[in-house]
Amino acid sequence: MDGTEFSTAFDPIEVGNLVARLAVNAAEIGAAQALRYRVFYEEMSAHPSAEVEAAKRDFDKFDEICDHLLVIDTKRTDLPGGVVGTYRLLRSSVANRNGGFYTSDEYEISRIVGTSGETLELGRSCVEAEYRNRPTMQLLWQSIAQYIFRYDIVVMFGCASMPGTDPQALALPLSYLYYYHLAPPALRPRALDERYVDMRLLPQEQIDQRRALAELPPLIKGYLRLGGFVGDGAVVDYDFNTTDVSIVVKTDLVTDKYFKHYERKSRRNGDEEEA
Repeated sequence: MDGTEFSTAFDPIEVGNLVARLAVNAAEIGAAQALRYRVFYEEMSAHPSAEVEAAKRDFDKFDEICDHLLVIDTKRTDLPGGVVGTYRLLRSSVANRNGGFYTSDEYEISRIVGTSGETLELGRSCVEAEYRNRPTMQLLWQSIAQYIFRYDIVVMFGCASMPGTDPQALALPLSYLYYYHLAPPALRPRALDERYVDMRLLPQEQIDQRRALAELPPLIKGYLRLGGFVGDGAVVDYDFNTTDVSIVVKTDLVTDKYFKHYERKSRRNGDEEEA
């Protein structure tokens, strides 16, 4: 969405009761914000502003310019809009007209912003607790795959969170990410100096890779499976009660089956723009 325009970047994907598509009106964005409030503030103990707490919705200025990806359970009449999953999507062509990216509050991203071609910021990802399973995540990533093909995205990026605000308690996963998944210099974000936390909290020879992977949140593991990298430095977000890392994924390195599937589908349909 750019201003009051709502994107129709792809067709809905339906699996049983679940439908994945972009929000098409303000009420649906409000339903996504209500889900974010339940997950971030009620479940994860983030600290809301007075306005956010009064509205029981997580919102900021970026909501007005982003596309909002939704997963809707058509049978969940007890939840606002039936929304059980969401992702916020912001393309560089939109961000450049509207004051930039959310990630720049935590990371220096000039190397990504300077990339030739369209880039995509992923953010505010959350899923209702009982839907944190493979079918829901497949729907989200199938939809993002369509979006990437439609807009010819070359790089995806954003912030991903680990619970808690004590980096020492996260020493193993943070150190593992730095030593084994650091982004190449040409695309490497760096935490802003005033927020920078060195991720090298353990010597590399002490890293148990299997244990480190097991301690990573599913979302970060998903990015790594897509060939993703992390930037230099973690950021403690006391408002959201998390420790954040920056994520970068070059779409030409992605070998995930969703991307292959949509490439084949596009070719079958003779859609050269998406293929």
